Amino acid sequence: MSTAIVVGAGIGGVTAAVALQRCGWQVTVLERAPELGEVGAGISVWPSAVAVLEELGVKGVEKASVPSKPAGMRKPDGRWVVGAADLGLELPVMIHRTQLHELITAEFGPAVIVRTGYEVRTVSQDADGVTVNGELQAELLVAADGIRSAVRGGLYPQYDGPRYSGFTAYRGIAEVELDDGGGETWGRGQLFGFARLIDGRFYWYGTANQAAGTTSEPTVFESWHDPIPRLIAGSEKILQNDIYDLTLPLVPFTQGRVVLVGDAAHAMTPNLGRGACSAIEDAGALARHLGATSDLPAALTAYDAERRPATTKLVKRSRSLGRVAQVENPVITTLRDGLFSIGGKLVALRGRK
Repeated sequence: MSTAIVVGAGIGGVTAAVALQRCGWQVTVLERAPELGEVGAGISVWPSAVAVLEELGVKGVEKASVPSKPAGMRKPDGRWVVGAADLGLELPVMIHRTQLHELITAEFGPAVIVRTGYEVRTVSQDADGVTVNGELQAELLVAADGIRSAVRGGLYPQYDGPRYSGFTAYRGIAEVELDDGGGETWGRGQLFGFARLIDGRFYWYGTANQAAGTTSEPTVFESWHDPIPRLIAGSEKILQNDIYDLTLPLVPFTQGRVVLVGDAAHAMTPNLGRGACSAIEDAGALARHLGATSDLPAALTAYDAERRPATTKLVKRSRSLGRVAQVENPVITTLRDGLFSIGGKLVALRGRK
């Protein structure tokens, strides 16, 4: 039986473990935290990632339907810029990160061994395999250890790595009753979005331009349209994290017997809501290429050829959308909102023809 070590047990790491298990691999998952689990709030799972999870046998992530209440993009005073129905967009499943993590790890079988409280200090490799900390050996190592990946740093020490986006993010889960379909509200240098999770609660997030490392509260949103103040007030805990993505061009996702997935390979800003989905798709693609050939170098080369160009585009698009969303100039924000409004009307007209 082929053997693999997965470093990191976040969404990307545990999905990779399930995918490799289904290919007949024996997998050891190494997690630095003392116990398995996920932190954070909500997460959007787009249809492409839902399809991968379904292929892997993960149950409980149903496809989303069109919201019954109005949703879309608004201004801070509540005026609509464009409705989601006008754009005809496919909608993601909204789920808490912890719940998604539990649904994926529920598929762990005897072929997956988890070691928590284990810090990876060294990784070495030769023609026969990979060794972690001089003691654990396998034929393949999957690095899913996040945006500040120690494995990536060892492979590419000259790479610049994470770069600050210029804005921080607040996130929370609110247990409130709302007659609202959700969406995003764009202001000047601030953005607020919310959506109903599949468990009935509401996930919300806000962003604000500020210097990296600044601790702050989402007070600016307290004067924005309903239900934004209620969502903030209805949250027991509010998380704040500065937003980083990876410097372009991205490094190769493979080197020898080591392969990068998720944020370790292509961390992006959350503006497209595709970060975790891309990690899930990485895992599916890796397993597909490994299952197509017994030639490990060829499989990893094919994985890199598929996933690096695709995720590079997402990093660029997400970064660009973030810049548009966080613009502060009042003239430019007025122009921006007008263009979105006109664009939505044109799309709606085209859809009626």
